[in-house]
Amino acid sequence: MLRFLFGRLTDQPKRGQALFDSAVAEARRPHWYRDGHVIDSIDGRFAMLATICALLSVRLEAGSDSGNAASAALTERFIEAMDAEHRQLGLNDPGLGRRVRKLVGSLERRVDQWRDAVHGETGWTDTVLSSVYRDEPPEDEALAHAQSSLRAFWDRLAACPEERLVQGEF
Repeated sequence: MLRFLFGRLTDQPKRGQALFDSAVAEARRPHWYRDGHVIDSIDGRFAMLATICALLSVRLEAGSDSGNAASAALTERFIEAMDAEHRQLGLNDPGLGRRVRKLVGSLERRVDQWRDAVHGETGWTDTVLSSVYRDEPPEDEALAHAQSSLRAFWDRLAACPEERLVQGEF
């Protein structure tokens, strides 16, 4: 009912949804878990989603004002998803807001780390370890897979026109 009454206040209530859906699809690709040995758990899946969203945000921030707006919309959808997922897990208590803020802070930390890695200020290996594995190194082959796959993902993002990225087409 409130949507009906106040629908005009936000002309694009699901701005960034296609971009977020594409990020989720990328984070769910089996090779991250099978070949990259990311633990297939809530924490592991969160790490992959936050990593993919962080790389997308870094790429979008490097573009025009519409890229910055798309990055903000991606973050808004991320926050909505974290809130909804925690509610579905039955964690709907007074601490929910604090937990979601912590998860958003984790995304922000990853954005900062990937921004530094992309600009060559820090190494990719260290960033992959921190962002995906929380500094718990997997076997060398798995780390090499994650690192090369994330580099290839970044290369795809860098080569993709901003208009397509904003639509979640990468």
